[in-house]
Amino acid sequence: MNSLKITTPVGTLQLLSEAGYLVRIAFPGEHHTVPENDDSDPVLVACASQLGEYFSGKRQEFYIPLAPIGTEFQQEVWSELKSIPFGELRSYGEIAREIGRPKAVRAVGAANGRNPLPIVVPCHRVIGSDGSLTGFAGGLTMKKQLLTLEGAPLPTA
Repeated sequence: MNSLKITTPVGTLQLLSEAGYLVRIAFPGEHHTVPENDDSDPVLVACASQLGEYFSGKRQEFYIPLAPIGTEFQQEVWSELKSIPFGELRSYGEIAREIGRPKAVRAVGAANGRNPLPIVVPCHRVIGSDGSLTGFAGGLTMKKQLLTLEGAPLPTA
């Protein structure tokens, strides 16, 4: 596994790749012990570059080979998250309905919380069914920062 730490407006992120795929983006406080700063890994370099463009307002979509590790259900949820457009919000209930499992709202929330590729797979664009900001692995302050960067309508609840 290869690793590269990058400094961003939301803190230091650790990018992890394996076999030519991005497998994890770790937030501050959850960094993994692996060889660091592999600036020769093309996937890590591309991800770092695209995240830099995202944070500078020049990128709305990511084009990086991804291989998040999770259950079939989690993969379904994460795939649906990728379809949420830049600057838009969806509720956990909407995601559950989109994947054809309207009663799986809590399971969608759990899968969202286990997303190993935050920002690139935009779990920060998911809010509570009542319109409130809800949990985010990077914390609600970071979630607000990301949504503000994207010009998303911040929930008032």
